[in-house]
Amino acid sequence: MQAMQYEIALPADYDMEIIRKRVATRGHLLDDFPGLGLKAYLIRERADGSPVNSYAPFYLWASSEGMNAFLWGPGFQGIVDDFGRPRVRHWAGLAHTEGPASTAAPVSATRLCVPVPEGVEPGAFVAREAAADPGPGAVLSAVAIDVSRWELVRFTLWEQSDPPAPGDRFQVLRVSEPGRRGLRQGRHW
Repeated sequence: MQAMQYEIALPADYDMEIIRKRVATRGHLLDDFPGLGLKAYLIRERADGSPVNSYAPFYLWASSEGMNAFLWGPGFQGIVDDFGRPRVRHWAGLAHTEGPASTAAPVSATRLCVPVPEGVEPGAFVAREAAADPGPGAVLSAVAIDVSRWELVRFTLWEQSDPPAPGDRFQVLRVSEPGRRGLRQGRHW
């Protein structure tokens, strides 16, 4: 499993209905994309208390081949054509957990990035984080790591609009999940 996200910062006065319409008319294009486990179409809005307006889709890839086909193909080129080339964050997947609300449609998401602390055994730290219970209301939680920065990310989809977890908060506009059932549950190492 691979995790990936790009966040496109938008002007403070940007009409976020443009993003909503984009997702409503184009989101279905990844509903059967080979190698994609899940894509959450996410936004943050200043009108809802966010410090920024942004479009920030988050992906869980079942295969690196699928991720590469997307990045070097017409799907990502559409983003580049419309918004410029965003910086794409990429993490090696550590764990994927279906939450207690796994059958619910998610309405919000959190992304929590934490450094792997100095002086701790990295393996023990990631094992503990990977085994953590996402909590009530979680639809799905994924834990991944960027070893170039020794930064762990916990991404969680929630059934409620005000999630009970720390981190950057997003509104979920849509989810494409052609291979969610194919994402191996539990640890990925």
